[in-house]
Amino acid sequence: MRGQTVILSHELADFDALASLLGGALLFPQALPVLPRKLKRNVQAFLSLYRNQFPFVEPRHLPRGRVDLAIVVDTRSFNAVKGMGEDTRHLVIDHHSAAEPLPSGWKVWRESLGPHTTGANTTLLVERLIQQNRGLSPFQATLLALGIYEDTGSLLYPSTTHRDIRCAAWLVEQGARLEVMRRFMRFPPTPAQKALSRQLTEDAEHLTVAGQNVVLAVADAPEYDDELSGLAHRLNELFNPDALFVVVRLKDHVQVVARSNTDAINVGLIAGFLGGGGHRRAAAALLEGATLADVKERIGCLLQEHARAPAKVAEIMSRGRPHTLDEGMSVAAAMELMQRYGHEGFPVLQRGVDGRDKLVGILTRREADRTITHRLGALPVHKVMRQGNHTVPEDAPVSVLHGLMIESGWGQIPVVDAAGELVGIVTRTDLLKLWGEERESSPRVPDVSRELGQVLPAGQHRLLWLVGETATAMGHAVYVVGGFVRDLLLGRFDSAGGAGSLDMDLVVEGDAIELAERMQARCGGRVVTHARFGTAKWILDEPGYPVTCPDLPANDTAADQGPLPPHFDFVTARTEFYTEPTVLPTVEQGSIRLDLHRRDFTVNTLAVALTPDRWGDLLDFYGGLSDLQTGVVRVLHSLSFVDDPTRILRAVRYEQRFRFQIEARTQEHLLDAAPLLRRVTSARIRQELDRIFQEETPEDAVFRLDELGILRRIHPALRAGPSFAKRCASLRELMETGRPGEAREGDNGLDQAPVKIRTGQFQLEDTPIERLYWGLLIYDLLPVDNGNGDKTSSLEKELSERLRLRGRTQRLMRELRMVKTRRPQLSDPQQRPSEVVAVLDRAQPAVLLLLSLVEEDALLRRRLNCYEQTWRHVHPALDGRDLMRLGLQPGPEYGQIMRGLRTALLDGEIEAGAPEQRLAESMVRDILEAA
Repeated sequence: MRGQTVILSHELADFDALASLLGGALLFPQALPVLPRKLKRNVQAFLSLYRNQFPFVEPRHLPRGRVDLAIVVDTRSFNAVKGMGEDTRHLVIDHHSAAEPLPSGWKVWRESLGPHTTGANTTLLVERLIQQNRGLSPFQATLLALGIYEDTGSLLYPSTTHRDIRCAAWLVEQGARLEVMRRFMRFPPTPAQKALSRQLTEDAEHLTVAGQNVVLAVADAPEYDDELSGLAHRLNELFNPDALFVVVRLKDHVQVVARSNTDAINVGLIAGFLGGGGHRRAAAALLEGATLADVKERIGCLLQEHARAPAKVAEIMSRGRPHTLDEGMSVAAAMELMQRYGHEGFPVLQRGVDGRDKLVGILTRREADRTITHRLGALPVHKVMRQGNHTVPEDAPVSVLHGLMIESGWGQIPVVDAAGELVGIVTRTDLLKLWGEERESSPRVPDVSRELGQVLPAGQHRLLWLVGETATAMGHAVYVVGGFVRDLLLGRFDSAGGAGSLDMDLVVEGDAIELAERMQARCGGRVVTHARFGTAKWILDEPGYPVTCPDLPANDTAADQGPLPPHFDFVTARTEFYTEPTVLPTVEQGSIRLDLHRRDFTVNTLAVALTPDRWGDLLDFYGGLSDLQTGVVRVLHSLSFVDDPTRILRAVRYEQRFRFQIEARTQEHLLDAAPLLRRVTSARIRQELDRIFQEETPEDAVFRLDELGILRRIHPALRAGPSFAKRCASLRELMETGRPGEAREGDNGLDQAPVKIRTGQFQLEDTPIERLYWGLLIYDLLPVDNGNGDKTSSLEKELSERLRLRGRTQRLMRELRMVKTRRPQLSDPQQRPSEVVAVLDRAQPAVLLLLSLVEEDALLRRRLNCYEQTWRHVHPALDGRDLMRLGLQPGPEYGQIMRGLRTALLDGEIEAGAPEQRLAESMVRDILEAA
């Protein structure tokens, strides 16, 4: 016999629980929604009027029989009903987070339209009703809306999501009665509630935990039998703390109701450790057999362990003395600075009689624009600025900054240190970004210290810790930035270093040169400085400059006891601006935020803090982490490619290396800026192409550049031929294994065995791989002339000038064109070996290797093989001394005879030894007779 299905919820049911019972009944028509034995007072009052409109069943009226399935809504804790047993299945529909996993055999409802992280549990069920296009009665719509409105504080609690709001709007469309909802949501307190509220208010303790204001309201009320959540709501409005804990001893247990007004204190987590559960912002727990003192102590300990300190201004500010304006400067001059640096506001200073600068106001871009529009650019700044002296300490909580911005109306607030000196600036954008991160309920600053410990050799890990420690002692901050951080987050390191690079750039907010010199004094090595650029290289592997490395504290987790890196590069944090497109930027000292803003793409704007107090904190000002996770190459601003068109080549290189996708808008900017490549210096274009050819599979980037039309922007003739990819793959296999991927059979009688080309034959030690790839790309484009291929073609001249090709690369092109011009001769069966050798002797080994990859002709390939293995080693045994003994005086005739002897040997006309001697004697006689 088939059993029953029931829908259950928690005791002291609120409207979210009651509405969830109704939603479950609408979605599961065969199920019986069972009312909890205890209801909140406003819920009781609602049911006393509208009970007959709903299908609720009291536990005592359940039909007899076995309960096969229990659907549990808005909770994981409930009172069992008759008919339930060990074999009863459980399906949980609950939006609360829980510290403990579900009991074995219980299942979570998987039919919701998103994560179970809504403000109200009712929302999960209403979403399904919307999807099913279900019609509701006004009574049903009103109760479901009450469930959402009560648990989200009328859609105002921070835990409210867009899904809650969307469902509430749909319920109003379905006929939910707002006047009925208002009546039951604002229920007047009972005398008992008023008395308990007074006691909790009078005895409330105000604690400071991790810089947060926490109210702990405790009462002993064994006779109280009403709900506490309404009291907690009123106390939260009264005290407005960062977090509130209401702790009341009732008849046989202690009940805790918690509210939080900040993500820094997750009351759902704390309630979970107490055996309860809930949201980050609202939670509850029931503890049996506990005393008030025990519960207070446990809450205090949990707060100390899990409460986060509030965000400080120093965490979100742009560090470094901000650009400022003198009050007497003209607005026109100030506008030039605004356009140069891109800031929206500049602090305005006045020089006092004591020679010290005093903040007297701030000039915004809007005010400057309006002044210029009215042709009043000659006015001094102090005439149009916003007057005031508003600053914020760097160690102040962000809440102080929030209040100051509202009070002053300033969108940019200068930041001062303990001595009152300007050390940075913080803007509305910084504040909004922080709120966005908190709204996503994600950690404000991800921590990658564990990853650092896993990939760094112990010596490098120790030195980085000491660098951070030394920087802190100097009052500086130091970060590792760029490619290392990107590769770390992409997981491009294995136990042996992987594909990622352990080379590091260390950006210092402060004096990078001084920090490097202090590290040298502390640990040894040698420092090379460049004062003009504010950079220093700390060299660690130079003989005669030993390095000693003190042990780290016990928390050093690096496992690989690898060697020290050869050096660390220290760079002072900088900002930059471009005076015109394509030229190199002008650089000035700045903050880490401004330094990262100089980078080419968001994925390269990530930094990791190295000071001990922030070790491993990941800084992500520009969305680089998200773009890494989604595989996107994105520029930081629309003029990025205009400022530096070589970023076009870099964007494609990163896209293909990481198998990413250039973001659509970024690709538009890339194509718009492509014509500017003609204005970029030859050397910079060549350097970027060299970097592409140094990639693991450069043909991917080359084909993408061809697809985007970028190769033609570099030179109209450049293109990636259809065979380029195959040739590149063959080159790599040849370099790795000593032979190409396939052998070709001969068919002309010279040698019927497969032709095997080995790199060992070609002596390529001095040939960089990028030059070989360049040869493969250019081969099909090289013209064949009507002569012998000795003249330099116009294409070679143009490419050499456009890319400022090095002499060896020019020679490679010239020799490739020569052998290409002589190709008919090299593949002609009538040509003798000496004639083939005469051509191939003029080509360097790299040209012969490339020829073996690009040419398909079997005879030509066999001749290359014969040349490398045999013919190039054939030389006469005789030398000049032998010719002198034959009576011939030294002169040009010696070379003529040697060439003749080698030709005869190659063509099989003579053999070495006596035949060679006889031919030499004959040739000498002929010369002497002619003389």
